[in-house]
Amino acid sequence: MTDKVVVLSTCSSPEEARRVARVLVEKQLAACVQISGAVTSVYRWQGKIEESAEFGLIIKTSRGLLDAVRLELETLHSYEVPEMIALAIVDGSPNYLNWLDAELAAADGDA
Repeated sequence: MTDKVVVLSTCSSPEEARRVARVLVEKQLAACVQISGAVTSVYRWQGKIEESAEFGLIIKTSRGLLDAVRLELETLHSYEVPEMIALAIVDGSPNYLNWLDAELAAADGDA
């Protein structure tokens, strides 16, 4: 088991997704953020069934940075309740995991 996680989120537009991704990487809260093309989300919001086009974010970070990532998402995001789901990275390529460590070191307090 590693201390690395993948955080899933969505944004309402490609511009918002790029802005959120860039801030997370610039602040070293994420080593990488992948932005997926439009997906259709169906959900209940304020008692009504909604359907929206959204753009997915796959955020690579560490457990120690989850609170900071959550705060940044809530600050930058246009949604009242932005999605944030963290999934553990159980294992991975040692070279990739070392790269994640290096990219996150300053924000994680290891630098």
